[in-house]
Amino acid sequence: MKIVIADIPDEGLIVDLEEKLTPEEVSLSCTARSRLSLNKVGSEIVITGRLKADMDLQCSRCLKDFRQTLDIPVNVVYHPIEDAGDERHALKDDEMDMGFYKGEELDLRELLKEQVLLNEQMKPLCSEHCRGICPKCGTDLNTGQCDCGRKEIDPRLEALKNFFEK
Repeated sequence: MKIVIADIPDEGLIVDLEEKLTPEEVSLSCTARSRLSLNKVGSEIVITGRLKADMDLQCSRCLKDFRQTLDIPVNVVYHPIEDAGDERHALKDDEMDMGFYKGEELDLRELLKEQVLLNEQMKPLCSEHCRGICPKCGTDLNTGQCDCGRKEIDPRLEALKNFFEK
């Protein structure tokens, strides 16, 4: 959804969004719902609110599909790109909630995608206590035990097995 900056009234604007993000846009499919407040402060646009995203994930331990809901606070200040200048510099901690806009429109869909990507887990888990799968036979250790012996010794350390027997 694009917002024309000139159409934002002095008292601000409340926007309710619901967007379906595809794996081409973010690394997985999710539905993002948000209620955002847009306020103009000079040439800056201050956006605050909450974003909820229902994400379809795969557990990195047991490989089962599961759904997780993210509840993300949004607090971003957009500056006109003309204020950014041409020089490049490293972002400081107080600049992490800053964005830039160009022209007369602000694309809120890009904001939603950015917030989902920044808050996505690197290694999602279906449960904090997920035991994963057996690396030898592939049995799901959450549903039962496997019968394979996991006492295998790394072949590189095989020579050390009898070290203390001498």
